[in-house]
Amino acid sequence: MGIRSLAAELLPSALTGLQRVAFAPSPATDPKAEAASFAALADKLSYLSKADLRQVREAYKFADEAHLGQFRASGLPYITHPIAVAGLCADWRLDAQAIMAALMHDTIEDRGVTKTQLIERFGAPTADLVDGLTKLDKLHFSTREESQAESFRKMLLAMARDVRVILVKLADRLHNMRTMSAMAPDKRHRIARETLEIYAPIAHRLGLNQTYRELQELSFEYLHPWRHAALAKAVARARGHRRDIVERVRKDVEASFAAQKIRVEISGREKTVYSIYRKMREKHAGFSQVNDIFGFRVVVPTLPECYLSLGVLHQLYKPVPGRFKDYIAIPKANGYQSLHTTLVSPLGTAVEFQIRTPAMHAVAEKGIAAHWLYKHGDKGGAAEAQRLGALWLQSLLDIQDETRDATEFLEHVKIDLYPDAVYVFTPRSKILALPRGATPIDFAYAIHSDVGDHTVAAKINGEPVALRTELKSGDVVEIVTAPGARPSPSWLNMVRTGRARSKIRHYLKNLESDESRAMGEKMLAQALRAEGLQLPSADPSDAEAAQIWQQLTRWSGNRHRGELLVDVGLGRKIAIIVAKRLAQIMAEHGRRPDAVTLTLSRYGGGDGAAPATVFVDGSEGASIQLATCCRPLPGDAIVGYLGRGEGLLVHTADCATGRRLFERDSERWIPVAWADELARTFETRVVVLVANGKGALAQVAAAVSAAEADITHIEMSETAGAETAELRLLLGVRDRQHLADVLRTLRRSRVVLRVSRAKP
Repeated sequence: MGIRSLAAELLPSALTGLQRVAFAPSPATDPKAEAASFAALADKLSYLSKADLRQVREAYKFADEAHLGQFRASGLPYITHPIAVAGLCADWRLDAQAIMAALMHDTIEDRGVTKTQLIERFGAPTADLVDGLTKLDKLHFSTREESQAESFRKMLLAMARDVRVILVKLADRLHNMRTMSAMAPDKRHRIARETLEIYAPIAHRLGLNQTYRELQELSFEYLHPWRHAALAKAVARARGHRRDIVERVRKDVEASFAAQKIRVEISGREKTVYSIYRKMREKHAGFSQVNDIFGFRVVVPTLPECYLSLGVLHQLYKPVPGRFKDYIAIPKANGYQSLHTTLVSPLGTAVEFQIRTPAMHAVAEKGIAAHWLYKHGDKGGAAEAQRLGALWLQSLLDIQDETRDATEFLEHVKIDLYPDAVYVFTPRSKILALPRGATPIDFAYAIHSDVGDHTVAAKINGEPVALRTELKSGDVVEIVTAPGARPSPSWLNMVRTGRARSKIRHYLKNLESDESRAMGEKMLAQALRAEGLQLPSADPSDAEAAQIWQQLTRWSGNRHRGELLVDVGLGRKIAIIVAKRLAQIMAEHGRRPDAVTLTLSRYGGGDGAAPATVFVDGSEGASIQLATCCRPLPGDAIVGYLGRGEGLLVHTADCATGRRLFERDSERWIPVAWADELARTFETRVVVLVANGKGALAQVAAAVSAAEADITHIEMSETAGAETAELRLLLGVRDRQHLADVLRTLRRSRVVLRVSRAKP
């Protein structure tokens, strides 16, 4: 027996009126019956005006003609699918434009209809909705994943402008999932996986719980049919065993509310098979250990009666400590509001109760769609859902502003699709909802990108904390900023929200681009000096110089001078080759080599360096990196490898990895040298063999500290029962001489048997 036949068996059907019990979720209707004709759809559209209904009928005729002769995999005429999708949208009482878009949502993609045709016949708003629902199959992408990501980006951005796009899309996906049995197994598996990872979380994020549960359940059934069948049977058996206790709890609850004269609607609810499966996996538990499979929903007319009902239930049965949640005072991120409490039944089992008003119930089941259901009545809860949903939709636009790569955009959105949230406060008592595991950096970027970019420290409940500290519900978070602060690459490992991740990446990309441009300009200028020429001016008012740069960028395939310099700085183009071409172009413009410049280049006149030598001082950032295989220190002989797109990588002259690269790609090596003034300390790896005993690690750390060095990372070999242990330390030192001082200090320690700098 499947999950969809739960309602009939769990409780007696004789209960009527406000005090009745019926278990959810509701069964999916027969797709053949629901899509039989336009007449069935018209019956659902009685809430529309006659003028709107005429427009919808026109859209139906247009879609019917467009799909004439087209059939679904099941053999049914294709038009049955758009009618069914429009019917689901009608259940949410969406407006005429959304219903028309639902009827015509595949006309552009499948039947060659143009957006212009739709604008002329049905108006721009409806055409925009259809266009937002259309995938990008006509464009060419290098991979299927890239095409899919770009389609999602288009749909989600259209949804950020008009939420009806995603409501129609979710209705489309729900009907496809209900009728997918005729498809090939591999296609079913792919669509079910996509639904579980993207569409079901979007439905949850927007508060469409009924749709969310059914999409999850159907996806699970197609992905793991044997597991689904086995669990469904176990649920059916357990339901029979629980019938007595459910009946007793129901009678007790009804009697208590009747005694208090509170009008109430009680309905039973049972966990879906997928949610039981997920809980079993998360807790590594068997089916018999999942004890909160069923519960009750209590719907009362007004908000004050929610809290009165809570008192009635707590007087009836004992509450389980720590299992009460007030989502009315602090709604979930998707607008969900209810009181949750777990009580101990007379037989000792835990039973969860959810208490809410009818408006809250509409929002809980239909989320943002409840905005249309309640727009002519009391829409307090629904308006709140629309507001909270709009906040997330706006965050999509913020992420898009920072992320031009479709795959990266989809990655950021996936992060935000799981609304298991914590609720924290600003110092001024404003509530912010963030994903579980969020840190103060996420909080800072949620306030404003400028606050995030300049964060230096954080306080939680008045106490200073590390920036990687996980936030908990109820925390009061204060961010400390400084004008000179900037994001660190390590922050990407700390943040949970897509907004924070995209802002940090955007900042770092711009920073890397600036550094690479400066590096490229320096390298190109030095290479050009070897030709006896100075780099042309970057001043746009210098017409001749501007023409030279234009010719050079046309030759290199770059859009402008800055992009060419970035490519040189990142090693995508070799400075010497670019300089030779630039010299030819300058010669065509009558510029001749200058003897003084040539002499300076050959004999190191100005700065005492060999031709095109790049100086390393530790402040270069992403454009120059020290190789982690050999970890060069000031004082080591070094060489520079200009990688393809990675910038300049500095190796020690005796590094085996560097030598292999030189043999394979010798033209990409350029001279490098240490600058006289260094901007920071440098990391190197040291191996220490110590006598295994109490306090050995502390003595090593004390010796390193005495030599004024820092331990940035430490690894230790397995030491159980051994007389010696090997420590691998990553030390921060000023230069090679400082390292020698550290090694001498370590050798004087009583516990150190041997110490040396690690070689690759």
